[in-house]
Amino acid sequence: MYLSPRLYHRFVRPQWSTQKYIHDHIRSMVSLKSRNVLDFGCGTGANCSICDAGYYYGVDPDAQRIEFAKELHPDYDFMVFDEKRIPLADQAIDLILIIAVLHHIPDEQITTYLHEFRRVLKPDGQMMIIEPYLCPQRKLGNWFMQKYDDGEHIRSEDGYLQLFDHGEYKYEVIKRFRKFFFYNELVFTATPTAFPKHDRQASSSLPHLKASVKI
Repeated sequence: MYLSPRLYHRFVRPQWSTQKYIHDHIRSMVSLKSRNVLDFGCGTGANCSICDAGYYYGVDPDAQRIEFAKELHPDYDFMVFDEKRIPLADQAIDLILIIAVLHHIPDEQITTYLHEFRRVLKPDGQMMIIEPYLCPQRKLGNWFMQKYDDGEHIRSEDGYLQLFDHGEYKYEVIKRFRKFFFYNELVFTATPTAFPKHDRQASSSLPHLKASVKI
């Protein structure tokens, strides 16, 4: 069921649960200070608050949610994603956040997006992914997620990791945790094993981001 941006922000991304189940995990694993961050599938922009204004870029195919995010967070940059090309220059991003997005996307589309992630990441950039996953030891949770979650592509741990492996990414599982008792959550990082040649002509008309300072 589609929720309006306001209802989505209130019920799917309330501040307390976003802080506990997303932001606290991200902050414990990576520094965001002065790093160019792409929030892929940003929704209404709930994750921008942990990033520096001017270094955060949220993209989402839902134009209504993007407009709502701009109203809520006028100091941050949000862009509509055409589901083909991420509207950023090559090698511009230090960190890509993908939070509860991939379980809404079929395998073949993720394979296409992996090429775009590789294009916009800096050579030393990385991705951090948090997704619900099917766990053989937690059948009740699996049943609950498959019945009530809007995502039609909740995968096993191996299902997610194999997509990145086939896309020529290195990955590392960081942690697994429970959310709301029924949800099994997987946290992993991914980095490309090879980068494409820089496409200067294609990049010239796209936003160039601030230099990153890693801390």
